[in-house]
Amino acid sequence: MIHKVLVANRGEIAVRVIRTCREMGLRTVAIYSTLDKDSMHVRMADQSVCVGPPPSAESYLNVPSILSAIEITDSDSVHPGYGFLAENPAFAEICENYGVKFIGPSSECIRLMGDKIEARRAMRKVRVPTVPGSDGAITDEEEGLRISKGIGFPVIIKAAAGGGGRGMKIVHSPASFVNAFLTAQSESLSAFGVPDVYIEKYFEHARHVEVQVIGDKFGNVIHLGDRDCSVQRRHQKLIEEAPAPFIPARVRKRIHKAAVDGAAAVRYNNVGTVEFLYISEGEFYFLEMNTRIQVEHPVTEMITGIDIVREQIRIADGKKLRVDQKGVQFRGHSIECRINAEDPETFTPSPGLINSCVFPGGFGIRVDTGIYPGYTVPPTYDSLLGKLVVHGDDRNEAIMRMRRALEETRIEGVKTSIDFHKKLMMDSDFTEGRLWTKFVEKRA
Repeated sequence: MIHKVLVANRGEIAVRVIRTCREMGLRTVAIYSTLDKDSMHVRMADQSVCVGPPPSAESYLNVPSILSAIEITDSDSVHPGYGFLAENPAFAEICENYGVKFIGPSSECIRLMGDKIEARRAMRKVRVPTVPGSDGAITDEEEGLRISKGIGFPVIIKAAAGGGGRGMKIVHSPASFVNAFLTAQSESLSAFGVPDVYIEKYFEHARHVEVQVIGDKFGNVIHLGDRDCSVQRRHQKLIEEAPAPFIPARVRKRIHKAAVDGAAAVRYNNVGTVEFLYISEGEFYFLEMNTRIQVEHPVTEMITGIDIVREQIRIADGKKLRVDQKGVQFRGHSIECRINAEDPETFTPSPGLINSCVFPGGFGIRVDTGIYPGYTVPPTYDSLLGKLVVHGDDRNEAIMRMRRALEETRIEGVKTSIDFHKKLMMDSDFTEGRLWTKFVEKRA
């Protein structure tokens, strides 16, 4: 039985996890760097342990220090949140070997789906459509150029162990391929320790649609619907909504089935997200699977009424899913705006002291954050301050509610992305659902 959870993360997701643990009667342990000693998650947890200096490699990625924190606090489980060690199969395996429950999928699942090439192969075996591209890693630029010509330009070069847009290059013509290929290899080696890259067809006007799945250790796998995450900049999501708007019901059903089939095929046993490129009515392709909780999970919680973190903990504790697919009920529409400490025009990070902050309230509004007046936003970590989430009976009501919520939100002392979101909520292309992954860049 799980009794004490060490939260191996920081910021809003650490606060989010601690809240659910408290509701479940579980004790919590926060870890923190010296720079985060006054953070909200440290104040909220039952215990806290400093794991190192500000650099992530010396604190939140410092496995020996985190294991020491687990031992001295007698924690029996670890929730990794997202980022940092959340998709690190070696860390999950260490936890398994130490007898500490890793609140996430097995290390085997993380390792398989973390290898983008092997993940594609696993999906093909159960006939989940994958983006046309190379069958495996490409090490030679000439071979890569030949494959790209066969696929047809534009193509995208991706790091096999990648994520977050690192080691990713879009190539529009044969003339620029070799330089992009070598750069992608170099970035992949620097970011992930391996230079392996693969090639896929690049679709100019694709949407990013993902499906939330949950599997237990008894072979049961269900989905909690889909989300649209097309509004992004440099592969970083800015706005997410659920369900994904303007997808025909027959196609939505196929996407859901593909996600569940794919997760079942790899015996997936916790919360995960299967990501797809949606090209047009009836055409979609598997992109990758994120073997962790997503930043945007609240929009799914809002339309299903299911606490996804609670389900993660229950599954890690060896329990069966509480509902089957028929028991999942979808209601209304939800939108999430990521509030970042960034200049709303240039997206330049804006660390500094929060002089004051006022968040909206009222029907259908949720705020997930780790900031407070007097908190200093550090320059060392991700710029996410929090997530503003709304729910409405339909998409139009959700948009109107988000407009109102953004107007009520006040954060003084640092620049934020609030003004960007205000403009987008008034944009006719957004409100009418003309979405694609280059939506933001083409307006810059």
